[in-house]
Amino acid sequence: MYVLDPKENSFPDPEFYHPTSGIVAVGGDLSVDRLLLAYENGIFPWYNPGEEILWWCPDPRFVLFPSELKVSKSMKKILRNQQFTFTENQCFRQVMEACMTVTRKEQESSWISNELIDSFEKLNLMGIAKSIEVWQNSELVGGFYGLVMGKVFCGESMFSKVSNASKAGFIQFVQKYQQEFSLIDCQSHTEHLESLGAQMIPKLEYLNILKNQ
Repeated sequence: MYVLDPKENSFPDPEFYHPTSGIVAVGGDLSVDRLLLAYENGIFPWYNPGEEILWWCPDPRFVLFPSELKVSKSMKKILRNQQFTFTENQCFRQVMEACMTVTRKEQESSWISNELIDSFEKLNLMGIAKSIEVWQNSELVGGFYGLVMGKVFCGESMFSKVSNASKAGFIQFVQKYQQEFSLIDCQSHTEHLESLGAQMIPKLEYLNILKNQ
């Protein structure tokens, strides 16, 4: 296991990693500079609260090509009836805090920490991190956030307080930016995103897209 030097902002080549887990390194910090270097190289942090930071570059990688977005008839109806309204970067920290606290049936707890929120909030002020907010009757009911790496949007986490809120926000976002982003990085598989057209691709294909965009 490659242990990061806290005094040096570097990562090992993401082409080399633990053969079964996709873990590239352990340790380091969540500083803005280290996060930027990680995402520029296709690496992201993911770890249990209270444990050392684990840095990942899984193989295969779960992604969505915007042109392959799938929208069901029921979701088309929801969007057509304007059940939700959408904004961007209006309450970035609130979206991250909701992603941290809203419970999900597929996981017991969130790995998102206040330290990570602080760093991502700085990235948001730099124009690199972006939040999408989903509203219903003036209440924030869903959303997600991620990082913009050129033409790749690195999706991080989403939340939903009412049925279909995050899905509607994601569809609206992909449709709006399908000419701007060539790829949406979803990191790890979920049935929710697979139903919208996300698929697995080899890690090297993802790294080449990230490098050659």
